[in-house]
Amino acid sequence: MHTSDTEKRIISAPLTDEIIKTLHAGEMVYISGTIYTARDAAHKRLCEMIKRGEEMPFDFEGQIVYYAGPAPAKPGEPIGSVGPTTAGRMDAYTPTLVEHGLRAMIGKGARNQAVIDSLKDHCGVYFAAIGGAAALMSLCVKEAEVIAFDELGTEAIRKLRVEELPVIVAVDCHGGNVYDRSSEKK
Repeated sequence: MHTSDTEKRIISAPLTDEIIKTLHAGEMVYISGTIYTARDAAHKRLCEMIKRGEEMPFDFEGQIVYYAGPAPAKPGEPIGSVGPTTAGRMDAYTPTLVEHGLRAMIGKGARNQAVIDSLKDHCGVYFAAIGGAAALMSLCVKEAEVIAFDELGTEAIRKLRVEELPVIVAVDCHGGNVYDRSSEKK
């Protein structure tokens, strides 16, 4: 399902495998629904919890994690600036989380081969957000709530309700990868 240049493609979170399979590297989409923030420290804790067999703070199935540590909210606002963090910092943890149901991530920058393979093996997708547009991204956040690891401050896990958060499909479940020019279809 491809859209014209003038038509906005809005997808709803959490994602289904059917939706993920329609996404292609290089495509611009807008996410509406519930997503979660988590960065390095939270990823490490989540993987430790999985090893110990503990219950996760949210059900990973079909969920999207935004690699972001938001700035404090101004009075009356749900969140402060919320720009993407470099995704490679989460590469060591991502395959484990994908194996346990996480289906999508939002960040900036390329991913390692283990992450790309896990997205292909488990029908996942990696979205790139525009670095430097944190204040604009915050306008898409309608609600924000810390749900785990409050002591981590900005790196706590937050549940966000977003409307039309703009992202680019960077790595799709078919192996397409905007960061790898050799994966382009000829």
